[in-house]
Amino acid sequence: MISTASGSILSQLGHNPAITASFAAWFVAQAMKVFLGLLRTKKFDFRWLARSGGMPSSHVALSMCLAASIGLQYGFDSGLFALALGFAVITMFDAQGVRRHSGRQAIILNQIIEDIYEHKGVQENRLKEFVGHTPVEVYAGGALGILIAILFYRGTV
Repeated sequence: MISTASGSILSQLGHNPAITASFAAWFVAQAMKVFLGLLRTKKFDFRWLARSGGMPSSHVALSMCLAASIGLQYGFDSGLFALALGFAVITMFDAQGVRRHSGRQAIILNQIIEDIYEHKGVQENRLKEFVGHTPVEVYAGGALGILIAILFYRGTV
């Protein structure tokens, strides 16, 4: 195993509160998707754990938790926090902008394929339609990420 003066790299990663909190935020967001899907459809679908899109955004939860964790650890006036926040904002923009519009385009393209090839037996692969997030899903993911960072840094988790 690769090691450094202060222990193995894996050990260091496991003891890094910013990484631990960020992946906890991602996992909680994914678990919430399963729970909310179960409430909505009255059936369990394990695929919700790995699916993109949905409430709340796990990508945004992870990136905002990372930014908040870095701010809490190194200060909100640090360059490291500015860097993490910049990437979190890009993630938020991408989640509700580019990826959401890709999903809308997939819906339209799938409808076009159905209209063109209806009853002709042509099998086309459908595009993934559920790609992005609504603004509410993005903001909920951001709030969840910040909350988990605060909980981790206050020692309550």
